[in-house]
Amino acid sequence: MARWEPNAAERLAHAALDLFAERGYENTTVIDIAQRAGLGKSTFFRHFQDKREVLFGGSAMDGLLTEAIAAAPATATPLEAVAHALDAAGREVFTPARREFIARRQAVIAANPELQEREALKNLALIASMTDALKRRSVPDLTARVAAELGALASTIAYERWSQTTTGADFSEIARQALDDVQASTALC
Repeated sequence: MARWEPNAAERLAHAALDLFAERGYENTTVIDIAQRAGLGKSTFFRHFQDKREVLFGGSAMDGLLTEAIAAAPATATPLEAVAHALDAAGREVFTPARREFIARRQAVIAANPELQEREALKNLALIASMTDALKRRSVPDLTARVAAELGALASTIAYERWSQTTTGADFSEIARQALDDVQASTALC
């Protein structure tokens, strides 16, 4: 593959996923990933700070969610603003074309404690970003935090349901149902 071809970050992510599945995370180096993608080591480090980060896409998801919360209608409740963000994630990230990649990615993460830790840290960062975005909408601190936490829980549930389904169901629909389920469950608490 020529080095000038576009989508270097995506090529690196796919190469890393393939190598992690074939050799294991511990037995794969940054150089291995770059070579599999037909790129150099310096190109890898222009896109990702380390080999763990290659499966997590930097801070793109943070930006996507916070922009969607900001763009939610002014009349939206905090959870409706979070649902707006989950819709954006469905349109931009959790697309039918990416379902197989995302399911494979999840299997690799589940098999490696270091990647599980990175995923947990990323999720905490997403919650903090959503909380801050809600506060910028003048949502009180505690309400913003609760809405962000519930949104993150709904997102996790939706992610699991969506990646395991074979019906071609839309992530946004699954995420909204998960958010409804989470809200219903909190009423029972």
